[in-house]
Amino acid sequence: MLSPADAAALLHILSEDRSTESACTAFISHFKRPLVFKACCAIVLLLEDKQMLRAPQRLIAFYILNEVYRTDQQSSNPFMSILVEAALDESADKAERSFIVQLLLPSNTNKEVHKRSANEFIANYDPSAHTLMSRELLLRQFADKLPEDPNISSFKKAEISAAIPDPDIPMGYESGDLAGLGQSWDQEASAIGLIENCSMKGFEPPWVRPFPPRLPTQEGEAIWLMPDNSHELLWDHGMCADISKGAAVRELIAKALKGPLSPAQQQQVLTELEADPKLVYHCGLTPRRLPELVEHNPVVAIEILLKLMNSVQISDYFKVLVNMDMSLHSMEVVNRLTTTVELPTEFVHMYISNCISSCENIKDKYMQNRLVRLVCVFLQSLIRNKIINVQDLFIEVQAFCIEFSRIREAASLFRLLKTME
Repeated sequence: MLSPADAAALLHILSEDRSTESACTAFISHFKRPLVFKACCAIVLLLEDKQMLRAPQRLIAFYILNEVYRTDQQSSNPFMSILVEAALDESADKAERSFIVQLLLPSNTNKEVHKRSANEFIANYDPSAHTLMSRELLLRQFADKLPEDPNISSFKKAEISAAIPDPDIPMGYESGDLAGLGQSWDQEASAIGLIENCSMKGFEPPWVRPFPPRLPTQEGEAIWLMPDNSHELLWDHGMCADISKGAAVRELIAKALKGPLSPAQQQQVLTELEADPKLVYHCGLTPRRLPELVEHNPVVAIEILLKLMNSVQISDYFKVLVNMDMSLHSMEVVNRLTTTVELPTEFVHMYISNCISSCENIKDKYMQNRLVRLVCVFLQSLIRNKIINVQDLFIEVQAFCIEFSRIREAASLFRLLKTME
């Protein structure tokens, strides 16, 4: 803004008791053309903080803002909006508003405004002789002098001024008034500091732009949308394949996911898959839907899994099969797979651990006894067929047998373990 010397000179011009016209002449004489705009900006800062200037000084300040640019067209006065807003401020002093309105009127030939000092204008102000214009009339009168600037955003219009009133100084007090309150306030030093350190740029409200919510990823979307995936290349076995002949199988598999198929329908699915093993890639089954097929049609599930053994997706099917709820049908599927093909050892061990954990956590005693019998028979079958190495799970299976030793099948499994030590 202005230097300390120029700020002091500006305050001296505003403080002298002389005619407003003489004060404006002194302003133009001191501040040459390059400094006029900066000096006017400093005046605006002083006017914003109503503690900085006394009433006569404010009148001189408004007079300078208007008269400095009077030689130009009024619409080009960069401070015209400041003057009009002050005239519309209903909380301001009536003498101040009347003074500004007389400045803005096109036929401004009133010598009372130009030739008299601000102190004289305030002292001789008669509210009955100076009727204030209504807000609507003022807006219509000066609407053409306030062209809407398309470059000013609504955020700029809503900004907060950088000049903040001192809360320790009551409104309307001057330095002499504060002495009786035990406070000291150097008005001139405060005004110079405001002019030197502040600017007309205020604090605009932030433009909050929240991130748009992410929609849930659908099953058929691209795999790279899932950030936790390893992005491995997958071969689409159904690409360029004729899938019209698999329509009947797809329809039957869709029914198999919802309920048991009739023996004739089961046989049709098995016959179609036996005739063309590649139909398994077009039947509409996914790893996520495998538990439904296992519970309703375990025979069909076994045949499909056997046909998928060479597929790159077989590990996904195994993971789902291991983690699904233990039941008679899931054990039937796993037992049939273990006796037909060689399953990964970690898969079989994980499934056995899941079965034992399910038996321990179930609350219904009847269902618990039933599941324990099924697990014991299942483990005996795996051990006798040498599908698993019992030594790998000896401690876990032995603890299971001891916990449910009251059940005959568990006691039988325990004796089998002892014979193999």
